[in-house]
Amino acid sequence: MKVLANDGIAQSGISALEKAGYEVILTTVAQNQLVEFINKNNITVLLVRSATKVSATIIEGCPSLKIIGRGGVGMDNIDVDYAREKGLKVINTPAASSHSVAELVFAHLYGMARFLHTSNREMPLEGDSRFKDLKKAFANGVELKGKTIGIIGMGRIGQATAKIALGNGMKVIAFDPNIDTVDLELEFYNGESINFSIDTISKREVLQQADFVTVHVPSQKEYIIGTEEFQLMKKGSMLINAARGGVIDEIALVKAIEDGILSHAALDVYENEPTPEIQLLMNPALSLSPHIGAATVEAQERIGSELAEQIITIFG
Repeated sequence: MKVLANDGIAQSGISALEKAGYEVILTTVAQNQLVEFINKNNITVLLVRSATKVSATIIEGCPSLKIIGRGGVGMDNIDVDYAREKGLKVINTPAASSHSVAELVFAHLYGMARFLHTSNREMPLEGDSRFKDLKKAFANGVELKGKTIGIIGMGRIGQATAKIALGNGMKVIAFDPNIDTVDLELEFYNGESINFSIDTISKREVLQQADFVTVHVPSQKEYIIGTEEFQLMKKGSMLINAARGGVIDEIALVKAIEDGILSHAALDVYENEPTPEIQLLMNPALSLSPHIGAATVEAQERIGSELAEQIITIFG
């Protein structure tokens, strides 16, 4: 059987699939040529990440397909309901990238707290001529230890984020409409561990109390955080979105920065990908990355292995 990994797959996945007798094709096929390629090559499994869109048209037009796999968590680029209606298996890897996304949240947090996202731009340009001025400009950073982080969405990624926060000595508060209590085990390098229990509270309370707010929810029809929610947040707080574009109102976000509600914000995802709004790209109060939450070597290896294992299991 043939597997088309249209957005790529780690060597761990390739090796496991080939060992089990599958042919893995790594050609990146253009969206408008996908149906023709799949049919011409009799593809059984289509693996994608976020770039390729698997619409009902593709599913309908490719009778050879038996499995559609998403390397990652969200499956909003796949017409899941239609695929399952047609008898296809739809799989993903919800646990593989949780820690990678959580680490990116803290990469942004530490960078914003110490103005690194700005100083890394300014130092190469003016570090030799305005060193003392820049030192003064970036001297009022804040520590994360002892601060309160509010997590909206306590699924796997939210929980991974909470563990890092606890390890950094932060107070963790959380909102999740589907979860009342989360039990976390914080594991250390020497095999020891500590257990924590976090009771979720209302979104309003999280926004009012948190020094930093991070969002970890799937795609939504409406904004999770918009003008009304920004009005609840502490003056000078920070916001991070490494979940999905469209869960935060970006226009309201810029306004919240202008009004001093937010001191900084970080975005890894955008309403308009792959062409984020210029007012976001040029805003000095924003720490930006190009949707790389799951893009670590370790996460991609885990994703490859998990996809391969699921495919091999399904076909028995």
